[in-house]
Amino acid sequence: MSQTTIQPEDLYKYNWVSDPSIHPDGAIAYVYKSIDAERNQYKTHIYYQSADRKQKKRITDGDYDYAPDWSPNGRYLAFIRKTDHKPQLWILDMIDSSINQYSKLERGIGLFRWSPDGRSIVLTSRVIGEHEVEAHAPDRGQIVERTTPKAEGSGLWNGTYQHLFLLELSTRQMTQITEGDFDASSPVWSPDGTEISYLAQKNASIIYSDMDLVFYQDLYTLEIASGHTEIQTNHDLMISQFAYAPDGKSWTCIANDREYGSGTQNQVYRIDRSTKQIRSLTPQSQIQFGNFILNDMKTAAAIPGPIYSTDGQSIYVLGTYQGSVDLYRITEEGVCTPITTGGKDIHQIVYAPQQDIMVALVADATHPYELVTFPFLPVSNLQWDEVKPLTNTHLWLADYNVSVPELFWYTNKEGIHIQGWLMKPTDIVDHDSKIPLILQIHGGPHAMYSDAYSHEMQALVSQGYAVLLINPRGSFGYGQHFAQACRQDFGGGDYRDLLEAVDYILQHHPECNDQQLGICGGSYGGLMVNWIIAHDDRFRVAVTQRCISNWISFYGISDIGISYTEGIVGGNPWEDTERLWSQSPLAHVQQIETPLLIIHGEQDMRCPIEQGEQLYTALKRQSKVTKMVRYPDSNHMVLKSGKPSYRVDLLTHVNDWIKQYIDSPLEVHL
Repeated sequence: MSQTTIQPEDLYKYNWVSDPSIHPDGAIAYVYKSIDAERNQYKTHIYYQSADRKQKKRITDGDYDYAPDWSPNGRYLAFIRKTDHKPQLWILDMIDSSINQYSKLERGIGLFRWSPDGRSIVLTSRVIGEHEVEAHAPDRGQIVERTTPKAEGSGLWNGTYQHLFLLELSTRQMTQITEGDFDASSPVWSPDGTEISYLAQKNASIIYSDMDLVFYQDLYTLEIASGHTEIQTNHDLMISQFAYAPDGKSWTCIANDREYGSGTQNQVYRIDRSTKQIRSLTPQSQIQFGNFILNDMKTAAAIPGPIYSTDGQSIYVLGTYQGSVDLYRITEEGVCTPITTGGKDIHQIVYAPQQDIMVALVADATHPYELVTFPFLPVSNLQWDEVKPLTNTHLWLADYNVSVPELFWYTNKEGIHIQGWLMKPTDIVDHDSKIPLILQIHGGPHAMYSDAYSHEMQALVSQGYAVLLINPRGSFGYGQHFAQACRQDFGGGDYRDLLEAVDYILQHHPECNDQQLGICGGSYGGLMVNWIIAHDDRFRVAVTQRCISNWISFYGISDIGISYTEGIVGGNPWEDTERLWSQSPLAHVQQIETPLLIIHGEQDMRCPIEQGEQLYTALKRQSKVTKMVRYPDSNHMVLKSGKPSYRVDLLTHVNDWIKQYIDSPLEVHL
């Protein structure tokens, strides 16, 4: 057996596939992403696979081509090409192989959708708000009047709103069809092509007078011929995805009612067009609909459905549950049945009714995400041996020893069942020596670890450590009560779940060394690292990434500071100062003795870098062992989608820091 293990620099060997689109004849177009090491950036191309799977080729020549989508008749393939930082719509004619640009919007486009007859395309683009021209003049100071004038991934608000545009392909005429001080998103054509539905937060409600504090997405319809717009919901739901029923008389959506803030589980709802009645089809489900697995190998947004069967009697959606994401069938009566089972992470799903096949983007414990196809099975469970691979982009991994996570459950002291995985080195030579144990804590907190292949985890376990992955209270995938359990109890149940998991592993795995413990985490996981080492001294070394350290300052500087602080901790800085401060790791910094590596992106708007800076300064002032690594021009996602060199460098810093301190006795740090 090969003794080669995954190292941080092996990131350059991966290629990623995503965003499949199925031609009417069964051919597939998809995105192929690779790393250009010389330019320290990613390239994305569009590839084609024939219906018989015998022909595979690259069909676009740009460096940043993505989002392929076939026209209804299959002659054209529309896609987005980014040049000069502006994404525009391009169309490839499959008959004469010509490629032409169809949009030249000032700020580029976001997404697009073909009309059912293939004559028009609706797309999104940002336009300057009517009242924002003067406030955002480039030669003046920027006037800020919004409560939250920033957003992770896009930076400070520039006065623009996202709106819908209609492109008539025969004339190439582009018309803006929504306007106003709101964002219109997720356009979907009606089955007959006479209207477009979209999501928006147009009007502040009686409860929320400030639109930046509104946490719902209403469903609107826009009649193409007349321009008439009608609201179909009444500030009831935060809708994430939706689809028309085949008869156009209703919609099904993945949404939640925000009863428990960010910890509210999604349900699958039916919205009746004539009565505007909203009914949950899954009111008692323990499943979190959508994909909420955290993994550094994901390269595109999830496509979880909903997808209708052709007769409109069943809906198919992805659901996150107990460490995996599977495909579920939901009936009008609310019966929810798993179509797939078996510990996979299905990230994207598309359906071709003409071919009666589905194409999915799937990962498992030993294989990063690949495209697969399988027959559409409306009732029975899918056996994974029926699945046919469409891509196999990681053949090189056959020469590597990949650590397979071992699933376990333990029951905590309160009688709650907690799920986790233990990864162990594959190249242990001395079986009499004990293995250092590293606790990894995920962000969110409303997310979930799984056993899906992760470069981050493989690069850590390859250093000779056992890696412990835990889904503590607050994680999605274990029911509503479990998901909301950390709200206004930060540092309580979640803290106990994590440390009791360490105790459980040390008790049941004597090969793990209780004198060589490390702890790592990012985002909410970084917050938990800070909190744990301020209240427990068992860990020899710690790494905190893109963390929170001070709830009082976080409230005013994060793009989600208000809602997140009020939800997770409870309160605000002027009325609940003592509570927020006592729940801040910074308030307990004098108790930290564990050597701490602090990692942060300088453009992080979610957990701004001042959170890491405050912690670093306080530790240095007390002559504690610490180091900070900062990544310029990097946001909250530096580990998962940052510059390739940064991602490799980050993992190398983590490995080096742990190696430096995992063996040293604790008293050296005091």
